Amino acid sequence: MKWEEIGMSKIICAAIYFDDGKNHVHQPKNIDKGFVICGRRHHNCFTTYSLIKNAKINSANTQGFLTDDDRFVNREEGMTIAFEAGQIPEKKMRLFSEDLY
Repeated sequence: MKWEEIGMSKIICAAIYFDDGKNHVHQPKNIDKGFVICGRRHHNCFTTYSLIKNAKINSANTQGFLTDDDRFVNREEGMTIAFEAGQIPEKKMRLFSEDLY
């Protein structure tokens, strides 16, 4: 029986909640104030936090995905990988997280 059929939750990655007392958009539904950083392992979350806490974030970024062999790939390569791995039913130009889950 699948987890979804019996109404149980699944863990999808490690995460750390930082309570800064502020409201932030796109947080987990049970987080009213503060923010959550997720990663493969908890130390990845702390590393991400330490890198961005004083960084100036601009529009020069590349959105993508992590592979199970620990590579970052852009949306286009992600689409190819996800299609060839049978994670999505049809191939498009780019992969979006909504295509996976």
